[in-house]
Amino acid sequence: MNPDYRLSGCTASDKGDRDYQQDRVVLLSHPGFSGCVLAVLADGMGGRSGGRKASDQVILTARQLFDRYAADHDDADELLAQIARQSHIVIRLTAISSEQEPHSTVAAFLLNPTGDCHWMHVGDSRIYHYRDGRLVRRTSDHSYVQQLVDRGALPKEQASRHAQSHILMACLGSETEPPIATHSIAAVRPGDCMLACSDGVWHYFEELEMGAVLSNLTAREATEFLMATARKRARGGGDNLSLVVLKIEALP
Repeated sequence: MNPDYRLSGCTASDKGDRDYQQDRVVLLSHPGFSGCVLAVLADGMGGRSGGRKASDQVILTARQLFDRYAADHDDADELLAQIARQSHIVIRLTAISSEQEPHSTVAAFLLNPTGDCHWMHVGDSRIYHYRDGRLVRRTSDHSYVQQLVDRGALPKEQASRHAQSHILMACLGSETEPPIATHSIAAVRPGDCMLACSDGVWHYFEELEMGAVLSNLTAREATEFLMATARKRARGGGDNLSLVVLKIEALP
């Protein structure tokens, strides 16, 4: 465990205004390496059976691979890529027996005991890195609307309100190999906060507001506030919600 900081984290999920829950989220501590944690979030798609089977498979795969991960010499980026690749293969196989085609997003970040942090995502579940309340970086969605923004055809501020914001260009379980986007942080420090969340959460927040919440509240308080506020702002039409918060805090 890094002696310069302590970790506090929290997860939450809610079915929102849907009939069933297809999101899954976990925050795992490694059984053999103190200070090594993995957060994984999966937003399943494909009906009551298909979507949940897909997100369950992502979490199961992540647990199995993380248990075998050796933080002192294994490659964190490769571990995260394996989670995406293996989940994709199994979800494709699951489609044979599902009532509807299963698909899932994935957003995962891993913090090593040495303080380096690595993330990976496929789809539109996001990862945010805040430092002292200011956004350092976030993932770029694999979505139709994000492509419009990247081409300059749509202002960033209008993206979340676009009528086709739900259309994904990549996910796990599709016919094509998913693009696995990765990023690394050389060293986290006190004041840093990592957030992974599904579109049922981030859709209702501006980045500045989210940063203020994460900076001024504890991990649990921030989680409760973000979930409750997203539910309120959805006005009875909200998607499944899930998120995980990990704060790096100075020692008392």
